[in-house]
Amino acid sequence: MKRFKRIFLILNWKTMLIAFLSVVSTYFCIKSGFTADFPLTLIATAIVFPIVFSIGNAYKRRESALDDYGNMKAHGRAIYFATRDWMEKPDEKSLARAKELLGNLFESCRILFSEPVSKMRENEDAVYKGFSDLSIFIREELRQKGLASGEVSRCNQYLSKMFVSFEDIKHVYQYRTPRTLRAFSDFFITVLPVLYGPYFAFLALEEVAGGLEYIMPILFSFILVSLDNIQDHLENPFDQIGEDDVSINVEEFLDRLY
Repeated sequence: MKRFKRIFLILNWKTMLIAFLSVVSTYFCIKSGFTADFPLTLIATAIVFPIVFSIGNAYKRRESALDDYGNMKAHGRAIYFATRDWMEKPDEKSLARAKELLGNLFESCRILFSEPVSKMRENEDAVYKGFSDLSIFIREELRQKGLASGEVSRCNQYLSKMFVSFEDIKHVYQYRTPRTLRAFSDFFITVLPVLYGPYFAFLALEEVAGGLEYIMPILFSFILVSLDNIQDHLENPFDQIGEDDVSINVEEFLDRLY
C-alpha cells in the first residue's frame, strides 16, 4: 500500500496533462507526416540537468535541517538532564517545568515550520517566547536552587546552541532553491514533450504500429514530470506531503525524557 502511495506522490494531474498533450502532438504529427530528428541533448540540457541539480540542492537542505533538528533535541535533552542530575536535591516540580518548557518550545517550532511562510512572523514569536522561558527557567529555577555558576553557564551554552540550530532550520524553511532555475525547468518540462511531437513521429516510422508509437511521448512525460515532482516534495522538508519530510515529533521527544 505504501508503494502505491509513493507512486501517486510523483504521478499527479500535471503528469497526465503533459502526457496527454505530448500524445496529441505526436498524433497530429504522424497524421500530417510532419517529422524531424531532434537531438536528445536538448532534453538533458534544458530539463534533466537543472532538475538533478535542484534535487541535489534540496536534499542537502533537508539533511542540514535534520542535523540542526538533532542538535536542538540533544541540547534540550542536556538541559533536562542538568536539571535532573546536576542539582544536589532535584525536585519533581523543576523536572516537570523543564519538560513543559521544552515541549512548548518544540511544539511552537512544529507549528512554525508546518504552516506557510506567510505566517512566519506571527508564529516565530511563540518560538522566541519558548527560548525566553527556558532562559528564565535556567536563571530562576536552577541558579536560585543552588546550581553552581559554572554549570548554569554551561546550560546557557546549551540554550545558545539550540538557538543557533533553530535559526539555521528557519532559513532552510524560509528560503528555497533558486527560483529562476525552477521556473526555467518548469517551462521546458511543459513545452518540450509537446514540441518533440515531430521527433516522436519520426521514431514512429520505424516502430511497430498498434499504439506503440505513443509509448515514447508518454514515457518522456512521466519521467520528466516525476523528477520535477520529486524536487517539489524535497523543496519544503517540513510540509509533511512527501515521504522524505522532516517530522518534528514532540510527543516522542517528551516521552523519552525521564
